[in-house]
Amino acid sequence: MFENMQNVYLAIPLSCLAGALVAGLLGKVIGRAGAHTAAILGVAVAFGLSVVVFNDTVLKGHVFNGPVYTWGVSGGIPMEIGFLIDPLSVMMMVVVTFVSLMVHIYTIGYMHDDPGYQRFFSYIALFTFSMLMLVMSNNFLQLFFGWEAVGLVSYLLIGFWYTRESAIFANLKAFLVNRVGDFGFLLGIAAIYYHFGTLDYAAVFAIAPQHAATQVSLLPGVNWQLMTVICLLLFVGAMGKSAQVPLHVWLPDSMEGPTPISALIHAATMVTAGIFMVARMSPLYELSATALSVILVIGALTAFFMGLIGIVQNDIKRVVAYSTLSQLGYMTVALGASAYAAGIFHLMTHAFFKALLFLGAGSVIIAMHHEQDMTKMGGLKKYMPVTFITAWVGTLALVGFPGTAGFFSKDMIIEAVHHSKLPGATFAWALVLSGVFVTAFYSFRLLFLTFYGKPRMDEHTRKHLHESSAVVTIPLIMLAIPSLVAGWLYIEPMLFGKFFNGAIVVRPEHDVLRELSGAFHKDGGLAELRMVFHGLQTAPFLLALAGFGLAWLLYIREPHLPGKIQERFRAVYAVLVRKYGFDEFYQAVFAGGARRLGNLLWRVGDVKAIDGFLVNGTARAIGWLSAVVRHVQSGYVYHYAFAMIVGLFLLITFFLRP
Repeated sequence: MFENMQNVYLAIPLSCLAGALVAGLLGKVIGRAGAHTAAILGVAVAFGLSVVVFNDTVLKGHVFNGPVYTWGVSGGIPMEIGFLIDPLSVMMMVVVTFVSLMVHIYTIGYMHDDPGYQRFFSYIALFTFSMLMLVMSNNFLQLFFGWEAVGLVSYLLIGFWYTRESAIFANLKAFLVNRVGDFGFLLGIAAIYYHFGTLDYAAVFAIAPQHAATQVSLLPGVNWQLMTVICLLLFVGAMGKSAQVPLHVWLPDSMEGPTPISALIHAATMVTAGIFMVARMSPLYELSATALSVILVIGALTAFFMGLIGIVQNDIKRVVAYSTLSQLGYMTVALGASAYAAGIFHLMTHAFFKALLFLGAGSVIIAMHHEQDMTKMGGLKKYMPVTFITAWVGTLALVGFPGTAGFFSKDMIIEAVHHSKLPGATFAWALVLSGVFVTAFYSFRLLFLTFYGKPRMDEHTRKHLHESSAVVTIPLIMLAIPSLVAGWLYIEPMLFGKFFNGAIVVRPEHDVLRELSGAFHKDGGLAELRMVFHGLQTAPFLLALAGFGLAWLLYIREPHLPGKIQERFRAVYAVLVRKYGFDEFYQAVFAGGARRLGNLLWRVGDVKAIDGFLVNGTARAIGWLSAVVRHVQSGYVYHYAFAMIVGLFLLITFFLRP
């Protein structure tokens, strides 16, 4: 049976790769229809087979861990393609392929006039392949391959419209920032191999407890716990991929890519890679309370302060992008609180409603003739009813309205952090709780500015407003369904059941979800329904209601007030518009510093040392020597006689010894 299933495991990523190769290499031959058919068919096969594997793994309990292909052995390190198929990986496989399939279908409508149509389908299918290789890996070498592959394809996709200078700047920025994170990630993998002697997950997890007390000296006289060093280095990689402060700056600029790839990056691929990696490495992170506290605090800072920036954005895609940053912060906080299952559960629900919001924003952009400024929209609900209704569903899930998928996952994260005893937990809880109000405010601000009020677009655009085609609206409807029901179906097995048994490890003293399990299962059945009714009385719901009320007051009832508030609080507004100065700082210190250092090396090293001293200096020295020596050839006999006497003197002095 396992041999047959191994073929299924291989077929899942390879079908996406095949679709990418056909669309990319044969795109001009088979045309647009052939390219999108190949890519969509490849991802559809991957999704169907992922569902089969989900059934085999989760419902029947079959887990696979082993190599499927060995390239060779170098320096004792086996170069293997290996799969670890357990509940954590199959959940990711289903989410990644489902969201990717919806994005592929949506792309037919969004990119139909683009000259790079075939190339785009090839890239997004390749992106899906890379993410699948990452989540299915059973060793750090393959994990790193998938990790770098998603980074490479994201570079290609963010800069897809390569004639735009802003797109080229954005993809280079994403590439460089991720290299910073990947350097730490690679150091973490190197430390694992150096101390553990293997790159296989299972072997590393088995050996790790033996090194729980091991100390390493990073600086003379400064000792660190080995597991803390390894976990923090791996988390640096996660900070880059999952855009945590201060390595978050690339994610908002990734909006320069077409909307379908924005949805794919922000919902199911790349940014979720860091969250998945930390959850997969839970046996290591549980051995370092210091690393968990760092993760907890960084996630909370990202969740709250990145949400604040979303309040002042007018570009519809950038508002959703900053909401992604904030929600990634919530997932990271859950990981830091050892509520790994809650973080992964939120990753799943977020994938559905965030893809829905991005694709909904794209539907609006199509109708507005690629206008993205919300201040030039308004009143779209009567022109775009399907987009409007699905946008409401996505917004309610994002703010965590009781009953939606986002409610179950986000409320559990807040409760888990509240119960955590780790240093920094109280600070983190205050920030994630405050973030609920911020999330509700910018989410309903987007909804009101876009769909309510009087139309603010030009007359030509208004006359041509209409609902998007079926290839755009059907994915919206398909994503709206799990955004509503996924929480009801999976909160009990994922958070309080045995769904992740064996895939996620939590030490008893860190197990906050076990504490919450008693309250969830209190009095027997209908736990989800009781949780919904209880949610109507809790602080997160009241804060979300306050955010809704303030957004309604400022953008529906009193639309003149935002301008006055902005004028009154100009200093605060300027800080948020400038995104706390991170971009300026990095541009001045790192980018500018690199340019200044390069200029210095050019002027001193190249111009003066190499060209000036070595090349031109050698020529000048030879010229000077030649000018001196030529005076010997004067034509006077006494000059030649004098030279002979000097030469004879030198020979006698240096070559004749007594």
